[in-house]
Amino acid sequence: MSMDPPGTGSTVRRIMLGASLRRLREEKGLTREVAGFHIRASESKISRMELGRVGFKTRDVEDLLTLYGVHDDVERRGLLEMVREANTPGWWHKYGDFLPTWFTTYVGLEEAARMIRTYEVQFIPGLLQTAAYARTVFRLGYPDAPSKEVERRVHMRMQRQERFTRKDGPRLWAVIDEAALRRPIGGREIVREQLEHLLEVATLPNITIQVMPFRYGMHAAEGGAFSIMRFPESDLSDVVYVEQLWGALYLDKREDIDPYLTAMEQLCVESTTPGGTAELIGALLRKNLDGAHL
Repeated sequence: MSMDPPGTGSTVRRIMLGASLRRLREEKGLTREVAGFHIRASESKISRMELGRVGFKTRDVEDLLTLYGVHDDVERRGLLEMVREANTPGWWHKYGDFLPTWFTTYVGLEEAARMIRTYEVQFIPGLLQTAAYARTVFRLGYPDAPSKEVERRVHMRMQRQERFTRKDGPRLWAVIDEAALRRPIGGREIVREQLEHLLEVATLPNITIQVMPFRYGMHAAEGGAFSIMRFPESDLSDVVYVEQLWGALYLDKREDIDPYLTAMEQLCVESTTPGGTAELIGALLRKNLDGAHL
């Protein structure tokens, strides 16, 4: 089965189809509970469908379209074609033998996002890592994994980055804690290459990198790392992703998202400007070249 290239594919279609079904339901003034009953499913399943979190059965969509009063053949055919496209595995599914389900969900959402804002404390954000840095991180996290699996993990991470280096790529706005820049992951040469890479990608028009410096002490995101994903469809809510040791949280309710949006805005205000970021990383690079501790 062919896999979609980065930036296209099933998750985008699922989100678009889910948004269309949600709009049609709301136009009819029907609740998710009523829609779920009509297709012999729960209210929560309708919610997951409308958020693009699950696959779609053609019969379910046909029944919902009938319930919502969509009888025009052209409109029905267009939406049912989206069902087929939405169920086509994305390129990342070929890594499903070692990817946990909770992270597969994240990669799909990442592929569909038009902007990702992320804050990282321990490591350089995955979308900004070099292959050598990523390889070291994976070996630390999966000490018993065979070399072949580690290399596949590295390859996947590099493939995820491809979208963000294109001229029409999505926006990536990263705030990195100074501790992550100073942590000696893999030794001096790997750290040096990683710092040089950050300076290089920071010149791309769609990538912004800021650093939360030590001098600020306590700040708005002491709770840890998180990412906020925003999607092209205006009626789709942002999704906050919070990774944990053996799983992840996906938050999409306004009352859950707002504190993270506030924290991210505060982080951006308190962190270095893009020019200040280049100065700070440049200073760390000079220390690295001199053999001094970062």
